Amino acid sequence: MRGAFVIARREMASFFGGTMAYVVLTVWLVVAGLSFEFVVEHFAQYAAAGATDTPLRAWFQMPLIYIAILVFAPILTMRLLAEERQSGRLEGLMTAPVSATAIVFGKFIAAMSFWLALWFPTTFYVIILSRYGDVDLGAVGSAYLGVAMLGCGYMAMGLLASALAGSQVVAAVLATLVLSGAFVLGLGEYFLQEPIAEVLAYVNVYGHMEQAAAGVLDSRRVVFHLSFAALCLFLAVRVLEYRRFA
Repeated sequence: MRGAFVIARREMASFFGGTMAYVVLTVWLVVAGLSFEFVVEHFAQYAAAGATDTPLRAWFQMPLIYIAILVFAPILTMRLLAEERQSGRLEGLMTAPVSATAIVFGKFIAAMSFWLALWFPTTFYVIILSRYGDVDLGAVGSAYLGVAMLGCGYMAMGLLASALAGSQVVAAVLATLVLSGAFVLGLGEYFLQEPIAEVLAYVNVYGHMEQAAAGVLDSRRVVFHLSFAALCLFLAVRVLEYRRFA
């Protein structure tokens, strides 16, 4: 897997060598910051009305957070393989002494590193909350573990879309359609009856993060996200191997 880490380092350097990474990071911090400000300003009112949510859980319930995630995930992953193919570098990479598995995992490691880097500044919100009251560190850890699990699935799906697509735009559109469709489908858990609702609970990202922010990690949801990520990465490897020998 040494080749995977070499590719990951190169990909991270490429990420931060352009302007896109900084644009995404800036916009994300604005969205996250505005959502946090809204929660802080209104949480006292919610508590007075008898709400049982914590500020952290209320923040993870903000719709703007999920809109941003569904937009940024395809943007982060669309260039991973599609740009390589457009520029002609993929052919050279495929003839190098590195396996398709190493290429895919290297790209995935880079995407996950940037995903986690996006979320790292939000830990500052936890520090702010801890200055004004008790913070359940178990719930905080659970919430960010949930973020990591979610990122695994989203980054892997975006990488698969980038492997399949002939351009970055097509890759972004394909990933957006799949991830948005899965997100909307998961919300059916709240409106449909059993046993359909129980099945949809596995893909309900909103419910997954709501539970994680409350300190509850459903092992079934964790297994689903990791299995989905593994499947997408496996398929991405197969796509590259097909292109190598086609």
